[in-house]
Amino acid sequence: MREIEVFIDTEEIAEFFFHELVKRGFVPSQEELEEIADITFEYLIEKSIIDEEVEE
Repeated sequence: MREIEVFIDTEEIAEFFFHELVKRGFVPSQEELEEIADITFEYLIEKSIIDEEVEE
């Protein structure tokens, strides 16, 4: 299997969830969206779907 480079932005995740939740009739707060984005990012790392790279 080959490796590809993917950049995942938690702000982009939060925006995606916001639009999806609004379509379903929910109105999440900014704080809730940030938590959902962080949880999603941590899930992807835990499942080894992505690796976290720390910028220096």
